[in-house]
Amino acid sequence: MADMHRLIDLHGREEAKSRVDGKDRHLVDLAANVMERESGVGITYSGFGITSLPHRQIGTEEIWERPSDNITLVIAPGTMRISSQIQKFGVPYGSRARMILLYLQTQALRTGSPEVELGPSLNAWMKRMNVPLGGKSRDLIREQANRLSACTLTFYYHNRLGHGFEKDSIIKGGFSFADSIGNEQQPRQPRLWEDSVRLGDLFFRALMDSPVPLLEAALREISNKSMALDIYIWLAYLLPTLAQDKHIEWKALHKQFGAGFDVERFFRRHFIEQVKTAAAVYPEARLSVADHGLILSPSHPPIDTKIHPVFALDRTTKHKESQ
Repeated sequence: MADMHRLIDLHGREEAKSRVDGKDRHLVDLAANVMERESGVGITYSGFGITSLPHRQIGTEEIWERPSDNITLVIAPGTMRISSQIQKFGVPYGSRARMILLYLQTQALRTGSPEVELGPSLNAWMKRMNVPLGGKSRDLIREQANRLSACTLTFYYHNRLGHGFEKDSIIKGGFSFADSIGNEQQPRQPRLWEDSVRLGDLFFRALMDSPVPLLEAALREISNKSMALDIYIWLAYLLPTLAQDKHIEWKALHKQFGAGFDVERFFRRHFIEQVKTAAAVYPEARLSVADHGLILSPSHPPIDTKIHPVFALDRTTKHKESQ
């Protein structure tokens, strides 16, 4: 992947596309889009760099449990009052849930407050991240917001170290929705959100203690690919911490990322495509695919920014090629 970014840097997008395999030409576009844009900072909690939400819907009563070497994520479905009725919601899943979470975490760190404004701010961010707000996408976003509001999140650290927490809601209360907005001079446009939401206290504190910086331009390019998002966040969390090459076998990768893939060889084929996508939008990433799995090498973070509990994320940062 580093060769692809060098080609773009030396020869430009179109010439780079002519020099790679046809099946990889779409990756050149992803990489060039990130390299050519100035971008803001996105934030996620470090726990999501090790484990993640499901990619697909699971049973309404089913508890999601995803272990890794050092941490296990457990998400339990929950209930929420909507229009004076108690409704049960399953565990959040897919790319829409991940993008909502990324917005909430970024805004919370930006302001240093667990209270996060919705309304036009979230609508604008979703549009900037290339997430459609109408039609089926609108309904899916609404559903994932309700699932995030109703569920209970637990991170269990196996070695009792790190910034873990147990049994907290991601969101206190729930999302408030509006059906439309407009006036006589302007067509009525869909608006999903009203007011604000408040992150769970334990979740907010863990986020403030252990944030991972991400490049918004990268998130935009993969906003509809849940596994690529997970891999990008994992790489952004892990690669800057390495002191030497790290070899990860397919069995471990299947355990971490392979929910929904019972057969490892089917997972491997899909994962290789997704890791190439994630690496395309993370030009600093140094990694290679080997017969036994992945080889990860020490890399610069995706954005050269020091994180502080109250951090001004409004300034933009130009992507720099890794050394």
